[in-house]
Amino acid sequence: MDYDRKSNVSSFYGGRKGSLDALNAEFPATTATGRPRDDVSSFYNPDQVPRNSMDPLNGPRTSTAGYNRGSFFHAGREEPLKGGSDEEEEAGNHVGEDIWDVYADFNNTGPRYSSAYGQTEKGYQQLPHSTPKQEDDNIGASTVEMVTVPALGPEWGRSEMRDMTKAGRREKKADARREKFVAWNRGERGICGKYFTRKTFVITIFCLCAITAIILGFTIPRVPAFSFDNDAPLQAASGDWNNSVPTYFNRAPANFSFPAFASLQVNTDNNYVPIHFKSLKASVYDLQTSRLVGVGDWGSHSLPAKSFPEILVPLNFTYVASNSSDQTWMNWYNACKSRTLFADGQRDPLKFRLVLDMSILGLPTSHQTSTQVSDASCPIELDPQHS
Repeated sequence: MDYDRKSNVSSFYGGRKGSLDALNAEFPATTATGRPRDDVSSFYNPDQVPRNSMDPLNGPRTSTAGYNRGSFFHAGREEPLKGGSDEEEEAGNHVGEDIWDVYADFNNTGPRYSSAYGQTEKGYQQLPHSTPKQEDDNIGASTVEMVTVPALGPEWGRSEMRDMTKAGRREKKADARREKFVAWNRGERGICGKYFTRKTFVITIFCLCAITAIILGFTIPRVPAFSFDNDAPLQAASGDWNNSVPTYFNRAPANFSFPAFASLQVNTDNNYVPIHFKSLKASVYDLQTSRLVGVGDWGSHSLPAKSFPEILVPLNFTYVASNSSDQTWMNWYNACKSRTLFADGQRDPLKFRLVLDMSILGLPTSHQTSTQVSDASCPIELDPQHS
């Protein structure tokens, strides 16, 4: 058979074996003297004579290390580990020869390999220099130069149209305020630029609250306490008030009317500033029957603080009954009769309850207080003949 028309794998057809057939290659027999050769140790120094001693310092050794070719498969081509040829260095040595440059079509410095668009020149082509345009001096100032303007697209977008409306502007302002508040809440900015941050705001509010509490503690008025004069709870009216209310006691119909003053002592010791009454109204009730027998109005007055001033509240005692047997009328008639009608000269005492409704400047609501008297003397004395 003709070996030239067969496969190079000659061992498949039973032909001759080439040097590349590592499996079927016949190697010359070697005779080893001494102990067998270790491939691992021969890798470092194949020419070294086997040592009988394991002492690396005193044992025999060679000057150089070797490479065991028989430990590895022979590929057929040998290349040095170092010192091989460099294609780039070889290309630099052959200047002027037809060397392939991969950047030639892009950097305009080498030969061109692309002939697209009719470009057959292999070198860089310099573009001609542009000459400046010469202005025509004959063109007048009124002549307008026409330019080509591209076609305009949509002038405003949907979001821009939204921002131009009142709702859009309000939304943007609200977003800006929200962003500023979030930044202020995080401590990143202050109310006035970098001043008055959240920490400063909290400290300031705390100080203001403390100062306000202290000021209010001294300036808020307290409701004073009232008490009657022990010697004369009711005093006879005088001046204009005596002439403004008639004095009489009638049996048919059973009624009475007379003016008087309620002598009161006010305790303002709990107040640090003067107390101002916008109004002070009084109501008198019979202590036994709880019928209203008199009213009064002190008006608007001011009293000093930390003191015990005495005031006179004008009272108008007026009562109307169905007949003279009415218990309320009889109580007040017996207390105001003439002393000559009593053997010991002592009249019956008046028993009543005084209710005060006051409105004080500085307090949001009106207040009410009451006091009662069980042994008051009638401020008037009826004529014995009238009795």
